[in-house]
Amino acid sequence: MTEVAPGKKIYFLSDFHLGAPNYEASLIREKKIVAFLDEIKHDAQEIFIVGDMFDFWYEYKEVVPKGYVRLLGKLAEITDNGIPVYFFLGNHDMWMSGYFERELHIPVYSEPKVFERNGKSFYIGHGDGLGPGDHGYKFIKKVFRNPVCQWLFGQLHPTWGIGLANYFSRKSRAKTGNADSFFLGEDNEWLIIYSKEVLAKQHYDFFVFGHRHYPLDLSLGNNSRYINLGDWITNFTYAYFDGNDVYLKKRD
Repeated sequence: MTEVAPGKKIYFLSDFHLGAPNYEASLIREKKIVAFLDEIKHDAQEIFIVGDMFDFWYEYKEVVPKGYVRLLGKLAEITDNGIPVYFFLGNHDMWMSGYFERELHIPVYSEPKVFERNGKSFYIGHGDGLGPGDHGYKFIKKVFRNPVCQWLFGQLHPTWGIGLANYFSRKSRAKTGNADSFFLGEDNEWLIIYSKEVLAKQHYDFFVFGHRHYPLDLSLGNNSRYINLGDWITNFTYAYFDGNDVYLKKRD
């Protein structure tokens, strides 16, 4: 169990979707994220980035996507200074294969993982494919995660592969529309349903997810809370743990 040092915090943020909807808008957000990371590095003991850092990311054997040098450089600076950063694969950037671990010294997790800090348990994951329903996406996720399918995609030239993936990312966002702009209710929010199912078997103090893009801090009962981190597209929200409690905040 890791103790949070006096005056230090553990930060959580997710869903930057850099690259969307275009280069110019993405660059503005990237600079805002980098400025935020620069602000918190003085009191950050750890930083959790909970998926969908990019709107699309695929690591070819010898090629990584162009761009994002400001963010990647800032993350390298942070880890080089001894501040651990953890990354959870999202549904838009699940195709990672060692670049973050090797170049940035950032461990990458493909499934939810439990961490303990100051006697508090944190169940952390991106959130895609969890809970009831959405069987179509769950099938697609299995296909995308399949090593053979990933290898086959990797045989495409990056110009074709990344172009094709960006096209489908745009189509996915268009289909989703404004579904992330309102609360569906406890009985319809699939990540809340999933958290309650997990909680019925094992107690965790905090469930921390991204994916939904709707910032939310909700009591699940039994001294457990569900935290959705929102996004850095429209909400610019994040959470931090100060050793005693978790706070969901909005960056100005």
